[in-house]
Amino acid sequence: MSERESMPYDVVIVGAGPSGLAAAIRLKQLAAEAGSELSVCILEKGSEVGAHILSGAVVDPRALDELLPDWRDQDCPLARTPVTENHHWILSEKGKSSFPEFLTPPFLHNKGTYTGSLGNLCRWLAARAEELGVEIFPGFAAAEILYNEDGSVKGVATGDMGVARDGTHKPDYQPGLELHAKYTFFGEGVRGHLTKQLQRQFGLCADAQPQIYGIGIKELWDVDPSQHKPGKVIHTQGWPLKEGESNGGGFLYHQADGQVALGFVVWLNYKNPYLSPFHEMQRWKTHPEIAKILKGAKRVSYGARAISDGGWQAVPKLVMPGAAIIGDSAGFLNVPRIKGTHTSMKSGMMAAEAAFAAVQAGRTSDVLDAYPEAYETSWVEKELRGVRNVAPLVKKFGDTWGTLFAGAAMWMELAGLRWPFTMKHKPDHESLWHASHAKPIEYPKPDGVLTFDRLSSVFLSNTNHEEDQPVHLTLKDPDIPIGYNLPVYAEPAQRYCPAGVYEVVGEGDGLRFQINAQNCVHCKTCDIKDPTQNINWVVPEGGGGPNYPNM
Repeated sequence: MSERESMPYDVVIVGAGPSGLAAAIRLKQLAAEAGSELSVCILEKGSEVGAHILSGAVVDPRALDELLPDWRDQDCPLARTPVTENHHWILSEKGKSSFPEFLTPPFLHNKGTYTGSLGNLCRWLAARAEELGVEIFPGFAAAEILYNEDGSVKGVATGDMGVARDGTHKPDYQPGLELHAKYTFFGEGVRGHLTKQLQRQFGLCADAQPQIYGIGIKELWDVDPSQHKPGKVIHTQGWPLKEGESNGGGFLYHQADGQVALGFVVWLNYKNPYLSPFHEMQRWKTHPEIAKILKGAKRVSYGARAISDGGWQAVPKLVMPGAAIIGDSAGFLNVPRIKGTHTSMKSGMMAAEAAFAAVQAGRTSDVLDAYPEAYETSWVEKELRGVRNVAPLVKKFGDTWGTLFAGAAMWMELAGLRWPFTMKHKPDHESLWHASHAKPIEYPKPDGVLTFDRLSSVFLSNTNHEEDQPVHLTLKDPDIPIGYNLPVYAEPAQRYCPAGVYEVVGEGDGLRFQINAQNCVHCKTCDIKDPTQNINWVVPEGGGGPNYPNM
C-alpha cells in the first residue's frame, strides 16, 4: 500500500462555498491585522471553484459588507444586478393572483439585495482569498476524517485517484494526500458526507431537531429582450403541487446578460411516492404566466441540489475537538426569505475569528467554544429564531392555512411577541405513503420547447465522472431496492432523483436496481429521501460531478 504524504496547516477548510471562502478570507485578514503568519488551505471537490455551486440566487449582502466593504467597487459580478422589483404569485392551474407586498414582513421585500450567479460570486471570492495567500485545491475531494490519538480531529485526507470500479489500482493511481491542521472547518454544503460522520461520532445533533430538506431544480434561460427586466424577482406558490401531499414553489430571477434563472423547490416531506420533483418543475413551466416569459427563449443550463430547511431548531452543535461545522453543513438557511448565503458566510467568519484567537494563543485541536458563543449573540441566530416556526406551520397546515399562520407568526415576532414554543420536525424519509395508498401521477411527455427529459437536462449540467471508478452511491443492503422499496413504495428513487441515476430494469424475477452513477449531479436527494436510509452518498473521485456555468 502506498504511503500518503501529509501537509501541515493552521486551518484546513473542506469546501470552497460561501462559508469556506468567507472563513479563509477572514482568517487571512486577521493575520494581516496582527502582523502574523497563518497557513490556510481549502479543498474543493469540484473541478474548479464554483463548479458545484448552485443557488437561485437572491443574496442579502450583509455578511459580504462586513467581510469586504468595498466589494461593489471591485468588479464583483453580484454587483451587476440589484433587485428592483419583488413579486409573489399564487398560482392556480391557469391563473394567478399577486400577494400584496404590504401584507408581508419587511424582511421579505428583498430591498437592498442582489440577484446573480452564486457560483460566480464564489469564483470572485476565491480570487480574493488567493490574493491574501489562501491555498485552494480544486479537484481534490475530502474523503476521510483524520483523528489524533486523543480522538480530536487532526484533519482530512483526499480520496485516492486512479482506483478502478473493482477496487484495483489503475496505472495512473495516486494515493490521497493527508492535510493536518490545528483546526478543520467542514463547509461541505447540504448533507455533507463527512459532516454526517462527525455528527454521529460526537453526538452533535443530540439537542437539535432533525434537519429537513427541499430539492431545488434550476434552469438558466436566455430570454427575449422584451420579456427581460434586470432585477425583477418573482416567487410562486400553489400549482402544480397539491396541498396536503407536498409543498414548495417556484422562482424567476431576471439577472444580467438577458438571462432568467428559474427553478422549482419541492420540500422533501412529500407523501406520494409517485411524485417526481423534476417533472413537477417541468409542469410548472407550462403555466401561462411562466410560459409567457419563456416564449422564444432558450434553455442554456440545468442543475439541482438539496436545500436545508430545518432552520434554528435544527442547527446542530457547531464544534468538537479540533473542528467546526460552518455554512449549509450546519443549516443556516432562512426559509421564508429563501436566503442562506449571508448567514453561511457569517458563520464562516465567526468560526474564523474563534480559530484565529485560538492559534494566536498557542492552542490546537481543542473545542472552539468562542464560535457557538458568537453565534448565540449574532444577527444570524436572531434572524433564524424569528422565523423558526414558518416551515413547520406550512408543512403541518398546507399552503393556504399554513402560509396565513406563518405570516401571523412572523408579524408577531417582529412586534416582540415571541411564540412561547418551537415546533418540531419529522425526518423527510419517514413521510412517504405506501404505494398501495397513493395515486400514480401521470406527467405529460416533454415537448422539447418548454419541457424536457432528465437525460437532456443532465447534459446541460456538464456532469462527468470517470466511469471506471467505485460507485459513489453506496447501498447498505443491495437487496432492499427490489426486495422492499419496490413492493412497498414503488421504488421512489426512480422519481425523486432529478438526474435519472436510479432505474429498475428487467422483467419478472429478473428485476434489478441499476445505478447510473455517472449522471449524478451531487444533489444528495437520494441520501435524504430514501425511505429505508439505505443509500449513502460519498464523494467520487475528485473533479467529478457537474460543472455549472453561471449557476
